[in-house]
Amino acid sequence: MAKRERVVRMSVEQPLWRALTAYRVLTMIYAVLLFAFSGDRYERPLVGVAFLGVLCVWTLATLPKVSGAVNCTKRFLVADLTVALTGILLTPLADAHAQSIDGPTLPSIWTAGAVLAYAIKGGWRWAAFASSLVAVANLIERGAPSADTLHNVLLVWVASIAIGYVVEVARASERTLARALEIEAATRERERLARDIHDSVLQVLAMVQRRGTALGGEAAELGRMAGEQEIALRTLVAGGLSRPSLVSEDESEGAVVRVVEEPDPEDDAPVDLRTLLAPRAGAKVGLADPGAPVLLPPPAARELAAAVGAALDNVARHAGPDARAWILVEDWPDEVIVTVRDDGPGIPEGRLAQAEGEGRMGVALSIRGRLRDIGGTAELISIPGQGTEVELKVPRAPRAARGKAGHGR
Repeated sequence: MAKRERVVRMSVEQPLWRALTAYRVLTMIYAVLLFAFSGDRYERPLVGVAFLGVLCVWTLATLPKVSGAVNCTKRFLVADLTVALTGILLTPLADAHAQSIDGPTLPSIWTAGAVLAYAIKGGWRWAAFASSLVAVANLIERGAPSADTLHNVLLVWVASIAIGYVVEVARASERTLARALEIEAATRERERLARDIHDSVLQVLAMVQRRGTALGGEAAELGRMAGEQEIALRTLVAGGLSRPSLVSEDESEGAVVRVVEEPDPEDDAPVDLRTLLAPRAGAKVGLADPGAPVLLPPPAARELAAAVGAALDNVARHAGPDARAWILVEDWPDEVIVTVRDDGPGIPEGRLAQAEGEGRMGVALSIRGRLRDIGGTAELISIPGQGTEVELKVPRAPRAARGKAGHGR
C-alpha cells in the first residue's frame, strides 16, 4: 500500500510568539491613545508625535520579526530594545515635568514587549539583561526613584525572567519528548522487522536445523550451522535492529518535528477479512466465518491475518503432525474477533516466558505485537493436554462501525 509522509510540528513556544505579536500591536495603540488624551500636558508635543510615529511604523513593519524564533534575530532584538529605551529617555524632553510627576513614559507598556521578545528568544538570562537595561533607563528618566517606578521596574523584571524560565523548561521538555518519540519509532520498526523475520527467515532456519539433525551425516552439519545462524539472528532481532530516526528537533524554532508515515487516502478501501483468511483453510485447518463480508481497514485486516498465520505456524511447529486447528471469525458491531484453536498438547506452564528469554518471541511479536499496533488485543489460553486457544480482538474504525450498525449477534 502506498504511503506518504506527514510532518507534525509541535511547539509550546509558537503560541507565545503569536501572543507577543498581538501584545505589541495593542500596546502600540494604547501608547498612541494615552498620548492623544494627555497631550496637553506635554511642553514639546512634537517630540512625542515624532517618537510615536516612529514607534507605529517600527511595530507594524517588524511584525514578521516576532512571528517565530527564526525571524527574531539578535540584531532585531537590539534594535527593538533601542527603540524602547529611546522612548523612555525622550519622555523628559517632551514633558518637562515628567520627573516630578509619576506619569507614563512615551512608549508606556509597549516597552515590556521588547523585553518579552528577549525572554522568549533567549530564556531568563536574556530577559534579565533586557529588563535590567529598561530599569536603568526608567531610573534615569525619573531622576530619583519613586515607589511606583520601583514597583513597575520590579514587575517587568520578575515577569520577564519568569517567562524566560518557562520557555527554557518547555524547550527541555520538547527535547525529552523528541527523544522519547525517536525511541518509540525505532522500537516499533525493530518489532515490525522482527515479526517479518520471524515469519520467514527464522522459521526456515529452524526447519533446516530440525531436518538436518534428523537426516544426520553432512545434513546434520548444515543443520548445526543453520541453528547457529538462527540464534545469532534472533539475538540481532531482539536487541540490535533500528532504523534512522524519524524524529528530529528544529533548534531554530524550538519545535519538535515528527515524521509520520500514513496510508495514502486513495488506498484506504475496506478489505474483506475472509479473503485473507481463506487460503489458510485446508485439510487440517477449518474456517468458520459469518457468511457476509467482514470489512476492516487494509492495515488492520493484513495485520490480523498475519497474526492468525503466526498462530497457525505455531500449531504446525509445536502441536504435532496430527494436530488440527480451527479458525472462528466473529463480526460484531464494535469489534472483530478471530479465535484460533487447536487440539494439540497445549503449552507447558512457563514455556512462553522461557521462549522470550531465549529470544524466541513468536507470540510476543508476531501475534501480540501485531494486534497492539492496530489497537487490538491478543489473549492466549492453553491448558496442558487440552490444546491452545488464541483470541484476537480488533476494534472497528468509526466509519466501519457505522456501516455495521445493523449487524446483530
